Amino acid sequence: MEDLELNKSFWKGRSVFLTGHTGFKGGWLALWLASMGARVHGYSLAPPARPALFSELHLDECLESSAIADIRDLQILKRELGKASPSVIFHLAAQPLVRKAYQSPVDTFSTNVLGSVNLFVAALQSGSVEAVVNVTSDKCYQNIGRNSFFVEEDPLGGDDPYSASKACSEIVTASYWHSFFRGSGIGLATGRAGNVIGGGDWAQDRLIPDFLRALDSQQPLRVRSPNAIRPWQHVLEPLAGYLLVAEKACRDAERWSGAWNFGPSANDTKPVSWIVDFLTTAIPNEGWEVETDEQPNEAGLLKLNSSKAKSMLNWTSRWSIEDALTKTVEWHQAWKSGTPAQDISLRQIEEYLSR
Repeated sequence: MEDLELNKSFWKGRSVFLTGHTGFKGGWLALWLASMGARVHGYSLAPPARPALFSELHLDECLESSAIADIRDLQILKRELGKASPSVIFHLAAQPLVRKAYQSPVDTFSTNVLGSVNLFVAALQSGSVEAVVNVTSDKCYQNIGRNSFFVEEDPLGGDDPYSASKACSEIVTASYWHSFFRGSGIGLATGRAGNVIGGGDWAQDRLIPDFLRALDSQQPLRVRSPNAIRPWQHVLEPLAGYLLVAEKACRDAERWSGAWNFGPSANDTKPVSWIVDFLTTAIPNEGWEVETDEQPNEAGLLKLNSSKAKSMLNWTSRWSIEDALTKTVEWHQAWKSGTPAQDISLRQIEEYLSR
């Protein structure tokens, strides 16, 4: 496979405003951008977990600035974005957990919907922004359990609060594009990724972090939906897509704006039980069991069609699900043995680029 067609020189010295930089995906993206010479300005709530990828990567030493603030506070957001004077904005700040959304629906909707509105308002007033990429979710589609792959033109929707909030964010993005961004010279795109995995994710209620916690504590893993089918992928896969579409949108806003799926290959859309069986076979552990408590409603089947990104961006999934799981476990074990997280992550970025 040829090297990924990322133009590193495009990012060198470029000012980038990254919301959600203290999170899992945001931390990886911040490090990747900084490694290419971008001047990264972060805006996010404090790290949500302990340990935190933000701290483990020593991102405070890599970034131009790091504002700990709420995306719902428009005045602070406008102030920080104005100071950064960015060319590109990546919007990853969100409430990202399905089960937490049931517990805190107001916070979920206000963060994921109003937060997007605030960001667009600030971007339009900045005078410097050339492109905005709003990272939403594969769960933004109206999912009725059909056995087919979602394409970007499929209807949006969501029965659970998290999915609905991401569908709303997509609708808001389309509205702002047609009402305010179109013709302004500023690109506005959304990125819809699959179930991302990778080293440094310590969030609650996610399968791989839950497995690694069970492994470290020598306890059986409790699995809530073993038959649920999801599009699994390493975190670097969608991040590469976001970088590509941002670069393109800076050069031609009209052509490259809109929605983009960045999902794994069809073979890597697997049930939860397959993922757990792969991990428990590869690593000595205490096994797994099905969680018997009543669970909130979640879609049982979800698949993404990424043909648009493949044909237009020359983006394609580079690591199989087996590769992604292996790299995730390698990262965790190296970190546990004392290898600096930044060293492990930069090495895996280089491995991914040269695959």
